[in-house]
Amino acid sequence: MKPVTPLLTVDALIIYEGKLVLIKRKNPPYKDQFALPGGFVEIGETVEEAVVREAKEETGLDIELIKLAGVYSDPSRDPRGHTVSVCFLALGKGNLKAGSDAKDTRLFSLSQIPALAFDHNKIIEEAKSDINGILSEMQEHDDACQERF
Repeated sequence: MKPVTPLLTVDALIIYEGKLVLIKRKNPPYKDQFALPGGFVEIGETVEEAVVREAKEETGLDIELIKLAGVYSDPSRDPRGHTVSVCFLALGKGNLKAGSDAKDTRLFSLSQIPALAFDHNKIIEEAKSDINGILSEMQEHDDACQERF
């Protein structure tokens, strides 16, 4: 007998142009609310492959995975049923544009994150120190490059 288990999803904390990428959801649940880009892992796919695919489908961006940000498994995190999300911190490159089940994409500074779908505000809050560390490194790199010219 096959075990009944939670569904596996991925979410991406994408840093792009010094800000965090959020999508506006096109479909329920949480239609028209902002959320992290992400979705369900397909059979035969690793979570790393899934988050890269979902990011590309929803934002148009190619992402470089920096680190695992966390695993979120509260049985009530998704009104459709028990899902477990593996969340990654990533850098985005390319042209930002909504696609797939995203109605829109926007960039937000950490101080201006709106109320989000699912438990995504919690995910961002728990990743803030890592995000700020990457933003600080990016700023130091930019400052060093400008000093050379």
